[in-house]
Amino acid sequence: MIERTLDLDAVRTFVRIAELGSFTRAAEATHSTQSTVSLKLKRLEERLGCKLVERTPRYVQLSAQGATFLEHARELLQKHDRALSALTGSRQRVTIGISDHVAGPELPMLIARMNAQDPELLIEIRIASSGDLLKSFDRHELGTVIVRLHDGRSDGEHIVEEKFSWFAAQSWQHRANEPLPIATMPEPCGVRILSGSLLDKAGIPWKEVFVGGGVTAVSAAVMAGLGVSALARRMLPFGAVDVGPKLGLPELPSLPIVLHTRIRDGRPRDAITALAVAFRSAVQE
Repeated sequence: MIERTLDLDAVRTFVRIAELGSFTRAAEATHSTQSTVSLKLKRLEERLGCKLVERTPRYVQLSAQGATFLEHARELLQKHDRALSALTGSRQRVTIGISDHVAGPELPMLIARMNAQDPELLIEIRIASSGDLLKSFDRHELGTVIVRLHDGRSDGEHIVEEKFSWFAAQSWQHRANEPLPIATMPEPCGVRILSGSLLDKAGIPWKEVFVGGGVTAVSAAVMAGLGVSALARRMLPFGAVDVGPKLGLPELPSLPIVLHTRIRDGRPRDAITALAVAFRSAVQE
């Protein structure tokens, strides 16, 4: 009888492929190359004697055997990580600051992805403005932050770019000859500064009618019909409309999202990479 054992690294790679739906993203999450990911999957399939993934030029899909194996693969990895944790003692903590303009409705999914990457990590998430988080990062109060790119900074790892537009409630109407009512976040919010500067350059009178302590509050003010706000579409509830073209407002640029971290290796870095890759996937969908 031939004894068959599984390569845990290959199993972990298969789970990344299944969760991210892409060999490219799985390679990013595991700090490897597409060819390495493909080779690990091939060896795992040979060991199991079945095909786990159906790969086409446009998408990646699990086979029936792959879908069945996925649950067992996750369970195997979790038991492995728990066994290691039982011997090493306390759980490692990873603290990440995420900009309020970045943390959207996908945040529960992103936290779940980090937990799936390493269930034994103690995850701490702090939400604040990009400016405040960058100050905390520079003061070494936070080791990792995911923020909007700020003027004057060229450091950090580019994750993805996200398009911003001018949104209002579907029923909202701009009163003629009145300054454009704007709902925004307080300074030092970079989006607030950018949108105000673009309106000024375009010679469009505007006034603040609502200042919220977070994107959730600003979105609520928009949907309540108070005015217009510069936001990413994924931050808004269903029913918000882009009023920029109708009102002749200046086009807002796509704003880069950047990862700053001092964590370079180990399990926390793997979890941070998984978070960044998952976030890129969520924004690009």
